[in-house]
Amino acid sequence: MNRPAPARTAVAPAVSNRLLLASGSLLAAAALALAAPAARAQSQPDGGAPLTIQAVTERPALNLSAYGEVKVAPDMATINFAVVTEAPTAAEAMRQNAAQMEQVMAALRRGGVAGRDVQTSGLNLSAQYDYQQNEPPRLRGYQASNQVTVTIDDLDRVGSTADAVVAAGVNQIGGISFGLKDPTAAENRARELAVRNLQAKAALYADALGVPLGSVRSLTEGGGYTPRPPVPMYARAEMAMDAASTPVSPGELAVRIDITGVYDLGR
Repeated sequence: MNRPAPARTAVAPAVSNRLLLASGSLLAAAALALAAPAARAQSQPDGGAPLTIQAVTERPALNLSAYGEVKVAPDMATINFAVVTEAPTAAEAMRQNAAQMEQVMAALRRGGVAGRDVQTSGLNLSAQYDYQQNEPPRLRGYQASNQVTVTIDDLDRVGSTADAVVAAGVNQIGGISFGLKDPTAAENRARELAVRNLQAKAALYADALGVPLGSVRSLTEGGGYTPRPPVPMYARAEMAMDAASTPVSPGELAVRIDITGVYDLGR
């Protein structure tokens, strides 16, 4: 009895299929590699549209600071002074202070200072004690103080005004400061200088780096006009008796603008 020949397993086609699959994977990888280097697509779950991830390389930038400063003559002055009185009682100290301050205000009016330019900046009443070793403090009396700030537009009258108020009863002058009524023009000139300095510095850096200078990405400003703090000014009643008024030198004020800019740089 003849037995049928055993069936042969087809091995070669299976190997061929694996080779085809491997070749297909290599071709897919090559196609992805030839795509744009800045973009890559990934499949979304649930069959959604592919997500494209794009790598963005930030352009090189130049971050610099500069400033512009102008000197300008002041056109106004501010004087701080006070009338200080002492008396055995608080009521008497305040009464004497009010009478003395009224004389000071009259002197300011005679000197051409408008009421809007005179401002009370402090009013104080305090008890005064004498202290001795091994003894309790002893009340000596009361001290009243009335501080006033006066703005003077005519700088030629600053010295004479100080003499006039001292003669009228002012016994403390806290200080004098000079300023600008409107600093806008000086600030704008300082801004122009600051921008020119910043542009020149940016061009210098770009030239040193050997790259073209791009446009300004951002620009920020700081600084500006700041009034000077009061400078101590000492006066005595004898000054008003002199023929010449107390000498006062206004000098110059510095107005400064600081800026920071970010520039794009070429490659």
